[in-house]
Amino acid sequence: MPVAAARDRDGDGADAPGTELVPAGGDAVHEDVGELVGRIIGDEGADPRSRAGLLGRLARALADGARSAGVKGAATGRWITDTFANDIAPRIPVRDHATLVRHHKGIDGEDLADALVRNATNATTAVGAAGGALAAVQFTAPPLLLTAPAQIVAETVVVAAVEVKLIAELHEVYGSTAPGSALQRTSGYLGAWAKKRGIDPAQAAGSLTAALGTAAKAALRKRLMAVMGRHLTTLGPYLTGAVAGGTLNRAATTALARSVRTDLRARALPAGEPAPAPLRVIRAPAGESPSIGPVPAEG
Repeated sequence: MPVAAARDRDGDGADAPGTELVPAGGDAVHEDVGELVGRIIGDEGADPRSRAGLLGRLARALADGARSAGVKGAATGRWITDTFANDIAPRIPVRDHATLVRHHKGIDGEDLADALVRNATNATTAVGAAGGALAAVQFTAPPLLLTAPAQIVAETVVVAAVEVKLIAELHEVYGSTAPGSALQRTSGYLGAWAKKRGIDPAQAAGSLTAALGTAAKAALRKRLMAVMGRHLTTLGPYLTGAVAGGTLNRAATTALARSVRTDLRARALPAGEPAPAPLRVIRAPAGESPSIGPVPAEG
């Protein structure tokens, strides 16, 4: 599938307010799922209404794909897993270390990692809130409830894409870029997202393949279905769905980033430098403050 330029039909790069999900006459508009996801996650300062409009269009495109996949493929999660792995993940825009530093006005190291996590959590929070707001509207218009499952799938793949992008760029910051070709790196970052862990380049060298194996696909499918289940909270009535969706997404993205950064910090030590010794509280005589010191070696 060729990579198309991310632009709106009128070329201005933004959706007009009030964009309808179903065009006049009810004819389906077959849009590129990978391009839509790229647009949603590519603009960190996107207007909420524009983001909601793109999310609605993505839901429409995914609904078309689900119908083509058939009930069994869609229900088991096989279709959405293949769509994410083959059509979306290879087109997630990942910036290299130099570009990240330039885009963040020269900050680097932990400060840069903090900024990436902050932007990602803001993005997944916004997606949950936008989806929840859309669901609130649908609860006031019963016929549109039929589109809710597609909305849930749309939220799921966008949040997954934001988090895979975050994982890939954190690896750049900590100097642990996955080895191999672009497709091999994508495969590695998908596996890292499914496991909520960082990649160890020493162990990954030569083991990453361009295509996900059966076990890796099963792990990816399980993770996607878990995220999809979390997004069912956005179907709460009125604004409760928006609040719940945004809050849960923020917490999940923050926890994922913490886990991956813990792995990457441990592997980012200079060659030959031992890991810092674990610390303990050292008791002090009465009237004095306790201090912190290394745990004594055994033997």
